Amino acid sequence: MNITVNNLQELDTAARQILSNFPNDRIFLLYGDMGAGKTTLVNSFCRVLEVPDSTSSPTFSIVNEYSSPHGPIYHFDFYRLKHEEEALDMGYEDYFYTDAYCFVEWPEKISNLLPEKSRRITLTVVSPSSRTILVK
Repeated sequence: MNITVNNLQELDTAARQILSNFPNDRIFLLYGDMGAGKTTLVNSFCRVLEVPDSTSSPTFSIVNEYSSPHGPIYHFDFYRLKHEEEALDMGYEDYFYTDAYCFVEWPEKISNLLPEKSRRITLTVVSPSSRTILVK
């Protein structure tokens, strides 16, 4: 699946489209350069999944948990990890191997720990306001 978004207002539609096309998937791995819009897309996923709280990047806490009518949602940002063992120490399996939605930024930092059943999302900057989103 390939989606082009031309502005921020189109991100919620893209998030809705991704979730509806992959209704049984729960782990979404977000790849892209710094500033590509990974956190912004996760915020859109959370709006589509009816998270009532404000959402933010878990850069310093590594994981944020949100409640929604669809169950718990976990938003990971592994950018600051130096070693995969740090993910093991935080108990990443307790999150990944549930039926909860998990949105993972910088999954390449824990590439050996990623579940096989994950959906890969790559964001590419086309212009300051537009992105392509490739979902595999």
